[in-house]
Amino acid sequence: MGGEPGKQICAGLLAHVDAGKTTLSEGLLYLSGAVRKLGRVDHRNAFLDTDAQERERGITIFAKQAELTWGDAVLTLLDTPGHVDFSAETERAVQVLDCAVLLVSGADGVQGHTETLWRLLARHGVPTFVFVNKMDQPDTGRDRLLSQLRERLDEGCADFSGDWGEVLEQAALCDEGLMERYLETGELDDGDLSALIVGRKLFPCWFGSALKLTGVDEFLAGLARYAPRPVY
Repeated sequence: MGGEPGKQICAGLLAHVDAGKTTLSEGLLYLSGAVRKLGRVDHRNAFLDTDAQERERGITIFAKQAELTWGDAVLTLLDTPGHVDFSAETERAVQVLDCAVLLVSGADGVQGHTETLWRLLARHGVPTFVFVNKMDQPDTGRDRLLSQLRERLDEGCADFSGDWGEVLEQAALCDEGLMERYLETGELDDGDLSALIVGRKLFPCWFGSALKLTGVDEFLAGLARYAPRPVY
Protein backbone atom coordinates (compact mmCIF):
# COMPACT_ATOMS: atom_id res chain seq x y z
CA MET A 1 0.00 0.00 0.00
CA GLY A 2 1.27 3.49 -0.82
CA GLY A 3 0.79 6.77 1.00
CA GLU A 4 1.97 7.83 4.41
CA PRO A 5 3.59 5.11 6.54
CA GLY A 6 1.70 3.90 9.58
CA LYS A 7 2.20 5.35 13.01
CA GLN A 8 4.62 3.54 15.30
CA ILE A 9 3.59 4.52 18.82
CA CYS A 10 5.04 3.48 22.17
CA ALA A 11 2.33 4.05 24.78
CA GLY A 12 2.68 3.34 28.48
CA LEU A 13 -0.21 2.34 30.74
CA LEU A 14 -0.01 3.95 34.18
CA ALA A 15 -2.46 3.80 37.06
CA HIS A 16 -3.09 3.65 40.76
CA VAL A 17 -3.17 0.03 41.94
CA ASP A 18 -6.53 -1.71 41.30
CA ALA A 19 -7.70 0.85 38.72
CA GLY A 20 -7.94 -1.99 36.18
CA LYS A 21 -4.82 -1.37 34.10
CA THR A 22 -4.08 -4.98 33.21
CA THR A 23 -7.78 -5.51 32.42
CA LEU A 24 -7.68 -2.55 30.03
CA SER A 25 -4.53 -3.83 28.32
CA GLU A 26 -6.20 -7.25 27.90
CA GLY A 27 -9.24 -5.51 26.34
CA LEU A 28 -7.05 -3.51 23.93
CA LEU A 29 -5.17 -6.64 22.84
CA TYR A 30 -8.42 -8.59 22.42
CA LEU A 31 -10.31 -5.92 20.45
CA SER A 32 -7.35 -5.35 18.11
CA GLY A 33 -7.10 -9.08 17.43
CA ALA A 34 -3.64 -9.41 19.01
CA VAL A 35 -4.97 -12.12 21.34
CA ARG A 36 -7.92 -14.44 20.69
CA LYS A 37 -8.94 -14.99 24.28
CA LEU A 38 -9.68 -12.31 26.86
CA GLY A 39 -7.52 -12.92 29.95
CA ARG A 40 -8.45 -11.77 33.45
CA VAL A 41 -6.36 -10.87 36.48
CA ASP A 42 -8.69 -12.74 38.86
CA HIS A 43 -8.48 -15.85 36.66
CA ARG A 44 -4.67 -15.53 36.70
CA ASN A 45 -4.46 -15.80 32.92
CA ALA A 46 -3.76 -12.16 31.95
CA PHE A 47 -1.49 -12.02 28.89
CA LEU A 48 0.83 -9.36 30.34
CA ASP A 49 1.08 -10.76 33.89
CA THR A 50 3.65 -13.37 32.94
CA ASP A 51 5.54 -13.64 36.22
CA ALA A 52 4.40 -16.18 38.82
CA GLN A 53 4.40 -13.52 41.56
CA GLU A 54 2.18 -11.28 39.44
CA ARG A 55 -0.35 -14.01 38.80
CA GLU A 56 -0.32 -15.03 42.45
CA ARG A 57 -0.77 -11.48 43.80
CA GLY A 58 -2.94 -10.13 40.97
CA ILE A 59 -0.72 -7.06 40.45
CA THR A 60 1.81 -5.96 37.82
CA ILE A 61 5.37 -5.84 39.18
CA PHE A 62 7.53 -5.66 36.06
CA ALA A 63 7.13 -3.31 33.09
CA LYS A 64 6.56 -5.35 29.93
CA GLN A 65 5.27 -4.83 26.43
CA ALA A 66 2.83 -6.13 23.85
CA GLU A 67 2.17 -5.00 20.30
CA LEU A 68 -1.15 -4.41 18.57
CA THR A 69 -2.39 -2.79 15.37
CA TRP A 70 -5.39 -0.49 14.92
CA GLY A 71 -5.95 1.05 11.49
CA ASP A 72 -2.60 2.42 10.33
CA ALA A 73 -1.19 2.59 13.88
CA VAL A 74 1.19 -0.01 15.30
CA LEU A 75 0.97 0.41 19.04
CA THR A 76 3.54 -0.92 21.49
CA LEU A 77 1.83 -1.10 24.88
CA LEU A 78 4.10 -0.86 27.90
CA ASP A 79 2.27 -2.09 31.00
CA THR A 80 3.85 -0.53 34.10
CA PRO A 81 3.45 -1.43 37.78
CA GLY A 82 0.63 0.40 39.56
CA HIS A 83 1.78 -0.42 43.07
CA VAL A 84 3.78 2.37 44.72
CA ASP A 85 6.43 -0.16 45.87
CA PHE A 86 7.51 -0.62 42.25
CA SER A 87 7.51 3.06 41.20
CA ALA A 88 11.21 3.00 40.18
CA GLU A 89 10.28 0.51 37.43
CA THR A 90 7.52 2.91 36.28
CA GLU A 91 9.91 5.88 36.22
CA ARG A 92 12.35 3.95 33.97
CA ALA A 93 9.54 3.03 31.59
CA VAL A 94 8.21 6.62 31.31
CA GLN A 95 11.46 7.85 29.76
CA VAL A 96 10.94 5.85 26.52
CA LEU A 97 7.28 6.69 25.88
CA ASP A 98 5.77 8.60 22.95
CA CYS A 99 2.61 9.02 25.02
CA ALA A 100 0.98 7.69 28.16
CA VAL A 101 -2.42 6.31 29.05
CA LEU A 102 -3.34 7.22 32.61
CA LEU A 103 -6.06 5.01 33.99
CA VAL A 104 -8.37 6.40 36.68
CA SER A 105 -10.90 4.29 38.57
CA GLY A 106 -14.35 5.83 38.19
CA ALA A 107 -15.31 4.16 41.48
CA ASP A 108 -12.43 5.76 43.43
CA GLY A 109 -11.72 8.93 41.44
CA VAL A 110 -8.31 10.60 41.39
CA GLN A 111 -6.09 9.02 44.07
CA GLY A 112 -2.92 10.40 45.65
CA HIS A 113 -0.76 8.04 43.58
CA THR A 114 -2.63 9.15 40.43
CA GLU A 115 -1.42 12.69 41.11
CA THR A 116 2.13 11.39 41.70
CA LEU A 117 2.05 9.66 38.31
CA TRP A 118 0.66 12.84 36.70
CA ARG A 119 3.59 14.86 38.08
CA LEU A 120 6.02 12.20 36.79
CA LEU A 121 4.52 12.45 33.28
CA ALA A 122 4.61 16.25 33.45
CA ARG A 123 8.25 16.19 34.52
CA HIS A 124 9.17 14.10 31.47
CA GLY A 125 6.82 16.06 29.16
CA VAL A 126 4.87 12.95 28.11
CA PRO A 127 1.61 13.59 26.15
CA THR A 128 -1.15 11.92 28.17
CA PHE A 129 -4.49 10.29 27.39
CA VAL A 130 -6.92 9.40 30.20
CA PHE A 131 -9.27 6.42 30.43
CA VAL A 132 -11.74 6.55 33.34
CA ASN A 133 -12.51 2.91 34.09
CA LYS A 134 -15.16 1.03 36.12
CA MET A 135 -17.97 3.33 34.95
CA ASP A 136 -20.30 0.31 35.26
CA GLN A 137 -20.09 0.62 39.06
CA PRO A 138 -22.57 2.70 41.11
CA ASP A 139 -21.96 6.39 41.93
CA THR A 140 -19.70 7.03 38.95
CA GLY A 141 -21.07 10.31 37.59
CA ARG A 142 -19.20 11.39 34.47
CA ASP A 143 -19.60 15.15 35.04
CA ARG A 144 -18.36 14.89 38.63
CA LEU A 145 -15.34 12.81 37.59
CA LEU A 146 -14.47 15.15 34.72
CA SER A 147 -14.60 18.11 37.14
CA GLN A 148 -12.29 16.22 39.49
CA LEU A 149 -9.82 15.50 36.66
CA ARG A 150 -9.75 19.20 35.79
CA GLU A 151 -9.32 20.29 39.40
CA ARG A 152 -6.71 17.76 40.51
CA LEU A 153 -4.82 17.03 37.28
CA ASP A 154 -5.26 19.74 34.62
CA GLU A 155 -7.95 22.03 33.22
CA GLY A 156 -7.04 20.74 29.75
CA CYS A 157 -8.80 17.40 30.43
CA ALA A 158 -11.52 17.09 27.76
CA ASP A 159 -14.25 14.46 27.36
CA PHE A 160 -13.56 13.05 23.88
CA SER A 161 -16.49 10.64 24.24
CA GLY A 162 -18.94 13.46 24.87
CA ASP A 163 -20.09 16.56 22.96
CA TRP A 164 -17.62 17.22 20.12
CA GLY A 165 -18.42 20.94 20.01
CA GLU A 166 -17.32 21.25 23.64
CA VAL A 167 -14.03 19.46 22.83
CA LEU A 168 -13.31 21.88 19.98
CA GLU A 169 -14.17 24.90 22.15
CA GLN A 170 -11.88 23.68 24.90
CA ALA A 171 -9.09 23.02 22.37
CA ALA A 172 -9.50 26.49 20.85
CA LEU A 173 -9.12 28.08 24.29
CA CYS A 174 -5.63 26.55 24.54
CA ASP A 175 -4.18 28.62 21.68
CA GLU A 176 -4.89 32.13 20.38
CA GLY A 177 -4.27 31.25 16.71
CA LEU A 178 -6.56 28.24 16.94
CA MET A 179 -9.23 30.33 18.63
CA GLU A 180 -9.26 32.77 15.70
CA ARG A 181 -9.56 29.93 13.19
CA TYR A 182 -12.23 28.17 15.22
CA LEU A 183 -14.31 31.35 15.46
CA GLU A 184 -14.02 31.80 11.68
CA THR A 185 -14.64 28.20 10.56
CA GLY A 186 -16.13 26.36 13.55
CA GLU A 187 -13.63 23.55 12.91
CA LEU A 188 -10.20 22.30 14.00
CA ASP A 189 -8.40 19.38 12.34
CA ASP A 190 -6.68 16.31 13.80
CA GLY A 191 -3.28 17.96 13.42
CA ASP A 192 -4.40 20.89 15.57
CA LEU A 193 -5.64 18.57 18.31
CA SER A 194 -2.52 16.36 18.16
CA ALA A 195 -0.27 19.43 18.47
CA LEU A 196 -2.12 20.52 21.62
CA ILE A 197 -1.85 16.99 23.02
CA VAL A 198 1.91 16.88 22.29
CA GLY A 199 2.28 20.27 23.98
CA ARG A 200 0.44 18.93 27.06
CA LYS A 201 -2.24 21.61 26.71
CA LEU A 202 -5.04 19.14 25.90
CA PHE A 203 -5.64 15.78 27.58
CA PRO A 204 -8.25 13.57 25.84
CA CYS A 205 -10.43 11.56 28.25
CA TRP A 206 -12.71 8.59 27.63
CA PHE A 207 -15.09 6.88 30.06
CA GLY A 208 -15.97 3.17 30.10
CA SER A 209 -15.53 -0.27 31.62
CA ALA A 210 -12.49 -2.35 30.66
CA LEU A 211 -13.99 -5.49 32.18
CA LYS A 212 -17.16 -5.18 30.05
CA LEU A 213 -15.27 -3.74 27.04
CA THR A 214 -17.49 -0.65 27.16
CA GLY A 215 -15.90 2.38 25.52
CA VAL A 216 -12.60 0.55 24.99
CA ASP A 217 -12.86 0.45 21.17
CA GLU A 218 -13.67 4.19 21.05
CA PHE A 219 -10.69 4.85 23.29
CA LEU A 220 -8.38 2.71 21.14
CA ALA A 221 -9.57 4.46 17.96
CA GLY A 222 -8.96 7.86 19.60
CA LEU A 223 -5.51 6.87 20.79
CA ALA A 224 -4.53 5.66 17.31
CA ARG A 225 -5.96 8.82 15.73
CA TYR A 226 -4.51 11.49 18.01
CA ALA A 227 -1.33 9.98 19.48
CA PRO A 228 1.80 11.86 18.40
CA ARG A 229 3.72 10.41 15.50
CA PRO A 230 7.28 10.18 16.83
CA VAL A 231 10.08 11.81 14.85
CA TYR A 232 13.38 9.94 15.06
